[in-house]
Amino acid sequence: MSGSVSSPMAGASQRSMHAWLLLLPALVLLVTFTHWPTVATLIDSFFSTPKGAQPAQWVGLENYAVMADDPVFWQAVRNNLWFAAATIPASIGLALLMAVWVNERIAGRTFLRMAYFTPTVLPMIAVANIWLFFYTPQYGLLEQFTGALGFASHNWLGDPATALACVTLVAVWKEAGFFMIFYLAALQTLNPSLKEAAAIEGASRWYFFRRVQWPLLMPTTLFVLINAVINAFRLVDHVFILTRGGPDNATTLLLYHLYEVGFKFWDTAYAAAITVVLVAVLAGVALFQFFVLDKKVHYQ
Repeated sequence: MSGSVSSPMAGASQRSMHAWLLLLPALVLLVTFTHWPTVATLIDSFFSTPKGAQPAQWVGLENYAVMADDPVFWQAVRNNLWFAAATIPASIGLALLMAVWVNERIAGRTFLRMAYFTPTVLPMIAVANIWLFFYTPQYGLLEQFTGALGFASHNWLGDPATALACVTLVAVWKEAGFFMIFYLAALQTLNPSLKEAAAIEGASRWYFFRRVQWPLLMPTTLFVLINAVINAFRLVDHVFILTRGGPDNATTLLLYHLYEVGFKFWDTAYAAAITVVLVAVLAGVALFQFFVLDKKVHYQ
């Protein structure tokens, strides 16, 4: 009797051990490159930056106090909020429009899908260099176009009034095709009978989209929204190539400011404090989206 009882228990233990051994490589990588760096960054934010033979010393909330008094940090926050407010709705709206269009039976549909998705597969550095050619004063394609219309030459990336808008346009162009793929996949999972029923009832295309397609696409929209918010606060490549945060910090975003503090001025402790604040804000936004908006999206 005891042998028959212990045998299933031993088999379950072996299967559990086997499962943990299979998970072990992924767990090691996750802890090494995600969890431990997060904890280490939090700890470093309460210490000073080590300099030469002088080790790091406990300073408590001093780095956070420096952040609160840093005008460049608050300029980066304002820039990032404007950048997010422009890129998130623009990229999502454009992606949805493109997905609805290429989902129809139109000539050249495959070519259009490839054309819309192409910016997504290009490296960010390559994209920034392409648009740098567009914005080049006097010689760029944008200057050639505006000059043909009789407008005066303008330094688009050198003017604080237009530099951030130019960076925003590049980000929307890069992300819209990526988000389009998710919307296109969701549209293709919808039951075709819904469109046939709407046509029989005499519903217009706009009415069908507004009352049928859009509500059914809300789970996809939530997923795309979360990615768009994260992308809006992690952009650094385009800024580095196009403007390097200028002119006069007009295009300095939070992650670029973090890069400058950590790798240009080598103040790693202050950079750690900025990282903690940025991660905490993004985590709060993500939790709000998951636990509040998700219930509305799925009609719970």
